[in-house]
Amino acid sequence: MINQLYDTSMSLLTDLYQLTMAYGYWKSGKAEQEAVFNLYFRKHPFQGGFTVACGLSSVIEYLQEYRFSDEDLAYIGSLAGSDGNKLFDEGFLDYLRKMELQCSIDAIPEGTIVFPNEPLLRIQGPILQCQLLETPLLNLINFQSLVATKAARMRLIAKDDALLEFGLRRAQGPDGGVTASRAAYIGGFDATSNVLAGKLHDIPVKGTHAHSWVMSFDNELEAFETYAKHMPNNVTLLVDTYDSLNGVRHAVEVGKQLRAHGHDLAGIRLDSGDLAYLSIEARKILDEAGFEKTNIVASNDLDEYIMDSLKIQGAKINVWGVGTKLVTAYDQPALGGVFKLAAIRGESGEWDYKLKLSEQAIKVSTPGIQQVRRFRDASGFVSDMIFNTETPLIGKATMVDPYDFTKNRSFDESVHHEDLLVPVFAQGRLVYKLPSVHDTRKRLQEQLAHFYKGIKRFVNPHTYPVGLEKDLFELKTNLIFKLRAGNEA
Repeated sequence: MINQLYDTSMSLLTDLYQLTMAYGYWKSGKAEQEAVFNLYFRKHPFQGGFTVACGLSSVIEYLQEYRFSDEDLAYIGSLAGSDGNKLFDEGFLDYLRKMELQCSIDAIPEGTIVFPNEPLLRIQGPILQCQLLETPLLNLINFQSLVATKAARMRLIAKDDALLEFGLRRAQGPDGGVTASRAAYIGGFDATSNVLAGKLHDIPVKGTHAHSWVMSFDNELEAFETYAKHMPNNVTLLVDTYDSLNGVRHAVEVGKQLRAHGHDLAGIRLDSGDLAYLSIEARKILDEAGFEKTNIVASNDLDEYIMDSLKIQGAKINVWGVGTKLVTAYDQPALGGVFKLAAIRGESGEWDYKLKLSEQAIKVSTPGIQQVRRFRDASGFVSDMIFNTETPLIGKATMVDPYDFTKNRSFDESVHHEDLLVPVFAQGRLVYKLPSVHDTRKRLQEQLAHFYKGIKRFVNPHTYPVGLEKDLFELKTNLIFKLRAGNEA
């Protein structure tokens, strides 16, 4: 089944209701009506103060191959409704067969720090096509942004220590494993144990041996010696199979043998027990034996909170192997991104702005063809303003907090700024040059360096100012009043 999954058209990677809505648009003559949708999220994951945009590379790859194959259409044509009759007409299937993607997509580049309610992607084109893209785009962006954010939080704790991603065996399937490895690398990890991810995404790979290697020999020293003999340029020894500190002493013996043959002991790994105490004692043993440069690697269900605690305790760990809690985003396994209609082109050619109401303020969507402008001063990034591209920003622009209209700030056009959404597809044609995964990783670290440190703390992080441009805020407010009045009538 795995080979079949990755050797087929991926256009059916969607929810059935996207197809039923597409059918409804086609039947009612609305299929080609121009529309704009925004993909965004409402809350930062992990109760944090920032999120990392990730997954655009997968979006581009997906859309470049977007098509409905004959096999796809045969399956869709076989679907039946509650009365046992076919759900879809043959004419609709033929429409899908001939359909070529005509959507224009603007996106915030991967590795950019983003905030709630900012569109990560803006999709504009025939409403039928936009609708069909909702589920796959959310699938591709949500998970990768989540893992990249988790990884970035761990990089903040690790500082200059090495971070290794060891999560494949606990990941949510092969695709979850590979995409998590890439997202973790973008987020700041240095390497992965996932060989397929290394091949596909040009990520450095690292790995040594498991407990089974040690257990397969009569004793630990023999296991270490045999491993070092056959792989002298990759010797990091797992020392906790029986007794961790004795394991370190055995590793030192093997390290001396390696040096006699022109090699060195790269590291020892601790995978259980009191990692703070054991790493401190292991460092003493290694240093006394002259192995001051030998790394101490720690693993065992680590996350940013445990890493922080170990550092506070004075642990002598300088390489961190993180698996389960990274690749599964263990404490919050979903980002919660959404995809909302923001405008439809009316018969007169003017935009008809759309908004979703809710009793919860956080769930009220924002209308308009949105762009995000990020302002900065000498100290770094200071505010993000969401504005409607149909209302040009001339002179001083005022930003309003959408949840507290008494809070606002103004920016003169001379203030340094950057518009975050950039063209990726123009009417179905790719116009964006995707940076390498290494450049994307570098972009994230540069981004984090320009934000106030308060957004990076884990407890009660600072809220970075994000607001709506005044005209957009008024458009949204007026539309809310209009819709509420209309639905009460």
